[in-house]
Amino acid sequence: MSSKTTPFITTVHDNGVAELVLDHPPVNALDNAGWHALAAEIRGLGQRPEVRVIVIRAEGRGFCAGVDIKELAQDSTLIVSVNAGNYATFEAVHLNKVPVIAAVHGFVLGGGIGICGAADIVVAAEDASFGLPEVDRGAMGGAAHLQRMFGVQKTRYLFFTGEMVGAPEALKLGAIERVVPRAELRATALDIAARIAAKSPAMIRIAKEALTGVEDGDLEAKYRWEQGFTLQAYMSPDSAETRHAFVEKRAATF
Repeated sequence: MSSKTTPFITTVHDNGVAELVLDHPPVNALDNAGWHALAAEIRGLGQRPEVRVIVIRAEGRGFCAGVDIKELAQDSTLIVSVNAGNYATFEAVHLNKVPVIAAVHGFVLGGGIGICGAADIVVAAEDASFGLPEVDRGAMGGAAHLQRMFGVQKTRYLFFTGEMVGAPEALKLGAIERVVPRAELRATALDIAARIAAKSPAMIRIAKEALTGVEDGDLEAKYRWEQGFTLQAYMSPDSAETRHAFVEKRAATF
């Protein structure tokens, strides 16, 4: 799927590996329509019988900077629909019928964390860094997915401070599978995907469902809980100030 109206390009290779590439300059921050389109694409790929594994990666300066803050600054009423698009995207990854591999580089923020936290395997370039600057954007959300990658206290430290975690530390903490040079990222992810795709597609689909079922807690329910606080946050004057300060490239005043 590729057009001027979609922020991604999808290719299904002969071995059954679907490669979805985020390509929405300058920072792969998706608007409301983009998140809904991405969710539909990921969900649809998993329903295609010829698709055995999905690899999600990106072009540009980083993997994904999350939602389009400028769009929300212009129309804050879109937050409900944007929340729905985020939820649908992360659910489409986590509950997909086939394994999903996230291959990330540069900044992995907000919605990028949601994709990684929902994925089955995460491979990172050496320059990748992970973070949730939601507090500094006047929002909530993503902590459930970050906590699936990191521990509870590390997640809270990152959420409260807005600090980033580099790929080497993320590897040490068990949040990602592998760290490779940027030039080797795509090949590494496709190699892992090919190894999985070479196995029985029926067995892998059964395994995906079984592994998701034995996880502790309900990731979607946890994220839905968080989203309720995003709506609450958006009712605060501080939330509007953080968004406007971000767009205007100035320090927020509270």
